[in-house]
Amino acid sequence: MITINQETFRQEVLEYPHTVLVNFWAPWCGLCLMLNPILNKLESEWQGELKIISINADQNLKLANSYRLRNLPTILILRRGEVIHRLEGFQNREDLYNTMSKIMLNSVPKSA
Repeated sequence: MITINQETFRQEVLEYPHTVLVNFWAPWCGLCLMLNPILNKLESEWQGELKIISINADQNLKLANSYRLRNLPTILILRRGEVIHRLEGFQNREDLYNTMSKIMLNSVPKSA
């Protein structure tokens, strides 16, 4: 998982040609900290196809405001700079895995 800030956001997320999961979190958010091992597992399962970015919302208020965060953790899934899915709060591991599987399987090019 890559940790970025406002200065590196454009290059690491908006200009990245594939799927990016952006995890907005804060150090005081216990649920956010519980999410990290799950995100690490997702990243290893979709290695090379999914980039996972971690952004401390408290230290990057401009980014947090631009995406109108209401809850933490908030997960944004972007493809070619566009938000294609948004998860606010965290329900459970299975919902996250199912959502990511659907998104990732739809993003894999079909062989001819």
